[in-house]
Amino acid sequence: MSAPSEPRTRELWNHRVEDPYSWLENPDSEDVLRFLAEENARFENEMSRLGPLKTSIFNEIKGRVQETDLSVPIKKDQWEYYGRTEEGRQYGLHCRRLAPVNGGPPGSEIIVIDENVLAEGHVYFDMGVFDISDDHSMCLYGVDTDGDETYRLYLLDIDQNESSPLGIEGVMSGSAWDNHGTSFLYIRPDETHRPFQVWRHVLGSDPARDALIYQEDDPRFFVGLSKERDSSYVHIGLGSAITDETLLIPADDLTAEPVVVAPRFFGVEYSVGHRTAPDGEKRLFMHTNRDAKNFRLLSAPAELILAGDAPEPTWVEEVPERSEVTLAGFDVFRQHMVLVERSNGLLQLRIRDLETGDDYVMDQPESVSSVYPGANPESDVTTFRYVYASMVTPPMVCSYDLIRGERTVLKQTPVLGDFDSAVYETDRIWASASDGTEVPILTVWRRDRGEGPHPAVLYGYGAYEAAMDPSFSIARLSLLDRGFTFAVAHVRGGGELGRGWYEAGKFENKTRSFTDFEACARELIARGTTSAAQLAIRGGSAGGLLVGAALNLDPELFGAVVAEVPFVDVINTMIDTSQQLTQIEWDEWGNPLESESVYRAMESYSPYENVHPAAYPPMLVTAGLNDPRVRFWEPAKWVMKLRDNNTGTNPILLKTEMGAGHFGATGRYDAWRDEAEILAFLVDSLDAPAAVD
Repeated sequence: MSAPSEPRTRELWNHRVEDPYSWLENPDSEDVLRFLAEENARFENEMSRLGPLKTSIFNEIKGRVQETDLSVPIKKDQWEYYGRTEEGRQYGLHCRRLAPVNGGPPGSEIIVIDENVLAEGHVYFDMGVFDISDDHSMCLYGVDTDGDETYRLYLLDIDQNESSPLGIEGVMSGSAWDNHGTSFLYIRPDETHRPFQVWRHVLGSDPARDALIYQEDDPRFFVGLSKERDSSYVHIGLGSAITDETLLIPADDLTAEPVVVAPRFFGVEYSVGHRTAPDGEKRLFMHTNRDAKNFRLLSAPAELILAGDAPEPTWVEEVPERSEVTLAGFDVFRQHMVLVERSNGLLQLRIRDLETGDDYVMDQPESVSSVYPGANPESDVTTFRYVYASMVTPPMVCSYDLIRGERTVLKQTPVLGDFDSAVYETDRIWASASDGTEVPILTVWRRDRGEGPHPAVLYGYGAYEAAMDPSFSIARLSLLDRGFTFAVAHVRGGGELGRGWYEAGKFENKTRSFTDFEACARELIARGTTSAAQLAIRGGSAGGLLVGAALNLDPELFGAVVAEVPFVDVINTMIDTSQQLTQIEWDEWGNPLESESVYRAMESYSPYENVHPAAYPPMLVTAGLNDPRVRFWEPAKWVMKLRDNNTGTNPILLKTEMGAGHFGATGRYDAWRDEAEILAFLVDSLDAPAAVD
């Protein structure tokens, strides 16, 4: 399709660039919508021959999932809350029952919300707010039916099973009830879709009379809401990419003036938790990187902080910074604290007795695994719920007795069929980057597949200090059973090896993320695990940037590419301040409007800017028409430019979800079909063998 308008010209830092595909940046244009429809038809036509393979993989995924299932109930006061799924239904049910008393049976099930009912008639459905009042009589919930991540609020009287709209629309996720169930706080976005205001609504009142509690005018900061597990305070969290500030409001009185825990200071991150000790002492604990790159834990009397005039020495150090261990987070209870730590790139849990100060690291059964806190809504408890998983072990919800040091497995995600974790093997290997840095790679494969090389998928993300920890995937088994190796590259820019690892792969150093990824690909090939023709790369969002930039480095290194909602038009997005994430993203990527060095760095790696004539491998690129995070035109423009520069004959496909956003389909069967489609594309592109029986 030819461009229906003149291309836009960008002039910045004495550099003039013409963008021939800028006409795609108009979601209201009939020409653009027609283009997307034609691309979707082209995609369906190209993929039609893979229909039987897609169906086979979908059935494999579906056949391994226990479709009618129940989550482990979570106790809160006299109630147990849990989720439930039913065979043949796309969405889950939110349920509760009275908790057992003195060893007796639990009460009868009450269905609080059936998402299937709310989703009827909608292609897309997401419930981004689900908040039970402290007296357990009401549920505040929010519904999004187009994928733009804004919600309409409803109030459910649980006992009467009566739901009504509140007349509050266009809000963001996040809410907090007062302790009396008479009012709640919610969040509104600005014109760039940035959550920036906190409002208070009193039940039974006209929403037009809602009170503005807080407004964040710095465009680099997002606003969030949460509530302490002991119902003491509501947190208004203010965060940019690298700076935090927390305001507290007594949950007993949402009309009180918010109090700043610690004023924002550029580059200082912190989060806060509250504890009431057995002797009645109330303290705030602060997890922060202030004067501690790998974070430390401080505490202070809550009354002094809330008074607003506490002297600087008020905060005392509870857990100092350690050079080899990153303190990733904490959970504080009445008698114990659980520290979430990252050591040598892997997560661990440290248990601390707050009365004696004694602590120890909880043992786990596998060396390469993940462990992280689960749902723990009560503060006066002596058990801690957590989740354990690895690349070969399905997730287990566990309860840990903090006094006896004993673990109980409450439930492990069932995998139906002939699944046997012993058939698969996982390891962590290392690749040498171009500057000699050792980069870890998680790998998993089927033991009985024979000698290599074999088809492989290398996955990566590498931004925002996000860590791609070992995890289990039912869908991934369809690749492993066809002889694939699945690998995850922990490139710089991610958070696997601490704050220094993250900082080494951002701003002007961002290219290290891409050369690290390339080094991981070459390591898999050098080991004989795979070959260039059999190696696919996959990433989404910022991970789409990763695979796009790696593709530009060496298109012949890969046999296939999957880029899901990829952030590939970096410069044009980072200079457009009307977009939702642009200004807050400057703390992650840099500001090319103010810094020529940042601009030149982006110019060197932006996938869209660096497409060049080459024989590109088969590519599958996805987008979401209503995606507020990566606008649909980024992948669309990229695909157009790739095709214009493709000297080979491999297909470069674009699929746009016309009724969804950043996270694609929401119904579980639809999500499985989408994943089966991607896996079928990979199996076909790499000419993989049939699945092992």
